[in-house]
Amino acid sequence: MQKVFEGIVVSLKMQNTAVVKVPRRFVHPLYKKVLKKSKKIKADTAGIPLNIGDKVRIGEVRPLSKEKNFKVVEVLKKAI
Repeated sequence: MQKVFEGIVVSLKMQNTAVVKVPRRFVHPLYKKVLKKSKKIKADTAGIPLNIGDKVRIGEVRPLSKEKNFKVVEVLKKAI
């Protein structure tokens, strides 16, 4: 099953690669408090024009490099 995440582009300093911050919410098992954590995932841009702050959907693909296992599928919302 292919993993699909939504996140915000935080860096475009690498060639053909975007760093996407993917937030998640979960309930602490003991204290029952809702917590927020996020993970930064490197994703291939595949020639899609992006800007920092864009909301994107990324999908899992075969390993493209040592740390790049995701590809930008679509841009959901452009940054202003």
